[in-house]
Amino acid sequence: MRNDKLSVQSMDFSVEIIQLVRELKLQKESVIANQIGRSGTSIGANIREAQYAHSKADFIAKLQIALKEANETGYWLELLFRTGYLQEEKYKFLDSACTGLRVMLIASINTAKGNNSR
Repeated sequence: MRNDKLSVQSMDFSVEIIQLVRELKLQKESVIANQIGRSGTSIGANIREAQYAHSKADFIAKLQIALKEANETGYWLELLFRTGYLQEEKYKFLDSACTGLRVMLIASINTAKGNNSR
């Protein structure tokens, strides 16, 4: 188990996403459930892959993929909220967690690049 903040929070987020997917499938919603399941769990998987990157460029590329997946997941969360599949409280919680991951990923990418711009 990884103990760095990004790894821990991405794993916690993945667990929340899997629980959400279970709930959506009980509601007979499988199209978006499958999409958010893939993108939401891919964030942590790419962060984990980055930890054993072959080079600095590979490390940055994996984190950028994780960032893209986090952005996509934010889209699916908003869509689920706007279509009534996700209640406001749960949406705010998951969206905040997803935003937090994006912020940490951007900071990590900028640090790895050695600058403060995106």
